[in-house]
Amino acid sequence: MDKKIRVMIAKPGLDGHDRGAKIIARALRDAGMEVIYTGIRRTPEEIVEAAIQEDVDLIGLSILSGAHKILCKKIISLLKEREVEIPVILGGIIPEEDVSELKEMGIIEVFSPGTSINEIVEKVKAIAMARKV
Repeated sequence: MDKKIRVMIAKPGLDGHDRGAKIIARALRDAGMEVIYTGIRRTPEEIVEAAIQEDVDLIGLSILSGAHKILCKKIISLLKEREVEIPVILGGIIPEEDVSELKEMGIIEVFSPGTSINEIVEKVKAIAMARKV
């Protein structure tokens, strides 16, 4: 039997609004994935360490605070420092003009409000399965 896709959903920074992250975590779990939810107000260091310890296939970040560029850059940098290749996706209130910069720094996909849950689930599956090949 194949190993289930393991996804970490994390809320970095001071943002305390986690309803969307919990909805996505539940949708991924309902789709048969193992989901680790870190809770709110995690540091980039905590997120990277937990992702490594949990041996996740993908990290999903939820950021609504406006600090997405700083937090994503730090998380991507820490993953590189640790020589770990875990794809990172991002959801939240992300200005369209920031998306290309986020992707250039290493964020695989950016989901904005209004993206369907089915689309997110399918993209997560595709990204995680591409990593397993």
